[in-house]
Amino acid sequence: MYNFDFVKPGSIEGAVKALAAEDAIPLAGGQTLLPSMKQRLNQPSALVSLRGIPELQGVCRDGDALVIGAATPHARVAADAAADYPGLAALAGQIGDPAVRAMGTIGGSLANNDPSACYPAGVLGSGATIVTNAREIAADDYFEGMFATALEEGEIITSVRFPIPQRAAYAKFHQPASRFALAGAFVAQFADGVRVAITGASEDGVFRWTEAEAALAADFSADALAGLSLPAEGMIGDLHGTPAYRAHLAAVMTRRAVAAAG
Repeated sequence: MYNFDFVKPGSIEGAVKALAAEDAIPLAGGQTLLPSMKQRLNQPSALVSLRGIPELQGVCRDGDALVIGAATPHARVAADAAADYPGLAALAGQIGDPAVRAMGTIGGSLANNDPSACYPAGVLGSGATIVTNAREIAADDYFEGMFATALEEGEIITSVRFPIPQRAAYAKFHQPASRFALAGAFVAQFADGVRVAITGASEDGVFRWTEAEAALAADFSADALAGLSLPAEGMIGDLHGTPAYRAHLAAVMTRRAVAAAG
């Protein structure tokens, strides 16, 4: 490690002001940031902690939506979202291990946008809205590729607003060591249609499987996906699996998610 300033503001305004300093970056749960700093892949002049800002914490029902503060840890989402959005709560409960779930936050996960992370699938599959200190961003406009998002410099996520579906579920095939998804699928049925989001499979990060969405809108059952497949082109290939394997696995996880959603 190396010398850097640590700033812990008590308000969103204070955090934005602190982040205006050159090479200052926000610290949410630190699950990716701190290891990257130890390896000198990230060398900020200051870490601006978001954990002490009350407005960024908590899970609450707001009409037909569930609003989650950006600094809310995964474990709290798993517990507090269960009554209103069990599919999303179950997703949060599958992230990492107990230590990761205690420290990692939804805002940090979405800002990092790891191509194998779970929350991007839940957000895109729900058609959620990412709320920042400056604006609101629809999930379909937020994810821009591997580790890339629509966030601008100095912009921080303050909350995420999830429309509550009629039913939803998440299924993932996890890598045993990291517990990231080798492939994961989040499926949500709404009155006006179905959304299916795939994570862990594509080189471009999370994406919607529109062909599956159309099939499930007509018949929400695992049988409706029979014969559908994803192309191997553009899928991740590594020591854990070939692109063809990832494409096949994503389809299997989608069928499992549909079955789990009932």
